[in-house]
Amino acid sequence: QVQLVESGGGLVQPGGSLRLSCEASGITFSAYAMAWYRQAPGMQRELVAQITNPGRTNYATSVKGRFTISRDNARNTVYLQMNSLKPEDTGVYYCNAENRFSKASYWGQGTQVTVSS
Repeated sequence: QVQLVESGGGLVQPGGSLRLSCEASGITFSAYAMAWYRQAPGMQRELVAQITNPGRTNYATSVKGRFTISRDNARNTVYLQMNSLKPEDTGVYYCNAENRFSKASYWGQGTQVTVSS
């Protein structure tokens, strides 16, 4: 059974930082590209950042220079370091795993990030 479990969300003031984690189980982690998506109220889910194995990264224009995605294959975990947070970063952040061969895709349950003073 595949599970992606996110953690690290919360309430933070503008300009603050958060680090999200997503631990995967039930998959061969190294065979998957990992990504973070977010969904704001009333909006479509959008890609925030993606990391392949061995580590090519891709970021949404709105987060470049502020967010960093990384992965630890030994811990089956992907991280999203978010700095200089803005109110428009508010949303539910979802972890995604996509197999680079079969394109099978899995989602976590989401973690809420709220940026507000």
